[in-house]
Amino acid sequence: MISDESDRFNPRDPKPADAGKPSKSAKRREARKLATQALYQWHMARQSVNEIEAQFRVDNDFTDVDGAYFREILHGVPAKKDEIDAALKPCLALALEELDPVELAVLRLSTWELMMRVDVPYRVVINEGIELAKVFGATDGHKFVNGVLDKLAPSLREAEAKANKR
Repeated sequence: MISDESDRFNPRDPKPADAGKPSKSAKRREARKLATQALYQWHMARQSVNEIEAQFRVDNDFTDVDGAYFREILHGVPAKKDEIDAALKPCLALALEELDPVELAVLRLSTWELMMRVDVPYRVVINEGIELAKVFGATDGHKFVNGVLDKLAPSLREAEAKANKR
């Protein structure tokens, strides 16, 4: 077998200027992870979002986090809680109070993104919600989150959903 040596890694090769730096989407993913934890804390402890934000910024390394996006989510979800919950209710077989608090945090975050951040494609929002549920939720929580968001997305992003069905 003949190998091509030209594709081999050479540590003396110059590194690209952006080598090792996380992408915008990776920074947003990290912001969503921290925001999920912060929203869970907000739901469970009933602390103010300002206190939670201050605590998270002290306790976590925000180097690879989109801090502005974290803040936007953390303050945006509580501000729109009633609208978010009203949008979620028709897609749920359970009452909101019966939901696992982690899954509720993920669903609220994802619903907020669907409502407020039309620059983020709805399929990305759903995928990110599923991944958050896999990381933080119960064993099959991601399946539940997927089902709810699949029902919800077309009603909140009707034009985008129709365009994707073509």
